[in-house]
Amino acid sequence: MTDEQPTKIGEVLAGVGPRLRRVRTERGVTLAALAAATGISKSTLSRLESGLRRPSLELLLPIAQAHRVPLDELIGAPETGDPRVRLAPRQALGGRTVLPLTRQPGGLQAFKMIIPGSPPDRPAPDPRTHEGYEWLYVLAGRLRLVLAEHDLVLGPGEAAEFDTRLPHWFGSADERPVEILSLFGAQGERMHVRARPSRPGRR
Repeated sequence: MTDEQPTKIGEVLAGVGPRLRRVRTERGVTLAALAAATGISKSTLSRLESGLRRPSLELLLPIAQAHRVPLDELIGAPETGDPRVRLAPRQALGGRTVLPLTRQPGGLQAFKMIIPGSPPDRPAPDPRTHEGYEWLYVLAGRLRLVLAEHDLVLGPGEAAEFDTRLPHWFGSADERPVEILSLFGAQGERMHVRARPSRPGRR
């Protein structure tokens, strides 16, 4: 390792804190909301943003997932000079494969997701809330969406959009995987859902 490499690594790490704060504030997310979404304490998040806590994968991965941005955007990895966008799928909780389709920080974020099928003895959905607004479009399979008091099933070509401050959960409606597109952004207009209720016994 050359003397120049540690210097570059130090510069990258020094820029993580301000970048974390910028990504969070661009989305209008409070430290309390981010702490609730990631399980990381407000004090730790504050120290990360101020540079008083050294960033680690254990801390950055849940933050990247909460903001739905590629990890390299939070780290600020230097560009290689190759103008081609290299889409790198990553594994998320529950065995989901997530493929980011946008690279710019802030604004609307697009993802392609493949969610594995659900076994008959799967646990009950655990709806969560967080800041933002989401639009889902089903490419293949059947998607179950639990949204506040609604329990819906979407098929190929159907879409749903909702305020993510409402309790929500989504996954495969049966034992087959489901493939979806997801657009995620800041708070938007009132919720609009176009889907059909799930049938008894088919959840």
